[in-house]
Amino acid sequence: MPNSFGTLFTITTWGESHGTAVGVVVDGCPPNLPLTAAEIQIELDRRRPGQSDIVTPRKESDTVEILSGLYEGRTTGTPISMLVRNADQRPGAYDEMVEKFRPSHADFTYQAKFGRRDPRGGGRSSARETIGRVAAGAIAKKILALAGSVEIRAYLTQVHDIDMPTRDSFPTLAEVEATPVRCPDAATAERMIARIKEVRSQGDSVGGTIECRVRGLPAGLGAPVFDRLEADLAKAMLSLPATKGFEVGSGFAGTRLKGSEHNDPFAMRDGQVRTTSNRSGGVQGGISNGEELVFRTAFKPTATILQSQKTVNTKGEETELAARGRHDPCVVPRAVPIVEAMAALVLLDHWMRHAAQNLIFKF
Repeated sequence: MPNSFGTLFTITTWGESHGTAVGVVVDGCPPNLPLTAAEIQIELDRRRPGQSDIVTPRKESDTVEILSGLYEGRTTGTPISMLVRNADQRPGAYDEMVEKFRPSHADFTYQAKFGRRDPRGGGRSSARETIGRVAAGAIAKKILALAGSVEIRAYLTQVHDIDMPTRDSFPTLAEVEATPVRCPDAATAERMIARIKEVRSQGDSVGGTIECRVRGLPAGLGAPVFDRLEADLAKAMLSLPATKGFEVGSGFAGTRLKGSEHNDPFAMRDGQVRTTSNRSGGVQGGISNGEELVFRTAFKPTATILQSQKTVNTKGEETELAARGRHDPCVVPRAVPIVEAMAALVLLDHWMRHAAQNLIFKF
């Protein structure tokens, strides 16, 4: 199903940007997990609009309601349904888009596939759909933390042509959340913020890169061939709006090295097989090797800009469009909790699949 994700821990998201509400149904959550709406809300507050002066000014509290799957504060093992109501709706801002296709947006392709579309903020193609992913990801992150003290940390490493210096240490949440751009290097964050404000004043936009690091993963998660861990992570990240690239470990830069420079030597440490470097990014042969999982996701500049652009209307006539509405001049800062959520969903699903394969039957 195109609106569902996962094998054992599954989610199905629903809703449109300017519809009544958006939400998610989570299936496969183990029973007896302590869970509150407040825990989910912490993650939703990190992705909500209007949280700083460098993101869309749309005002939404994104208050989550848990409709099912809980009894007396614990999960029951049945589907968990969560809903977030849309409050600050302004569908009139998109009247011109009823007839005109926004360049580099999903308007034309949705029309081509379905024969009709919801033009209000992009409808289902809007990044508002990711509310359901973040809500579900909050549950997955809690289970991973309880199961193996797994920590997932995403942060900006690049905005436009501004790059953060290479960092070896695992950033703290406080460092990431210290600035609205969510870059743990304070000096670089200041330059990124200035650039975003500059392009916004010009009615333009910029993109960037998010790096995600995961520590605490055991060796053995993933699968050979089609369900490789990095393949499922790539699918998860590239399913996010505005994504254009994914790499794990050394990524594309590794193509510039020789094998003798790129290989990660093995050594024994504390009685365990470990690697002395991590150009593999924590994954070898599609399976986690116990090192930090490291990957990066590239996000394009926001497609909707406040400048006149050439386009075509639904009648096939060439025209121009100067978009209105409220849009992020750079989507990347608000995408940080979404990347973390999707990583948690993939990792928990693979952890459950690994457990099902290795723990149910003893031969």
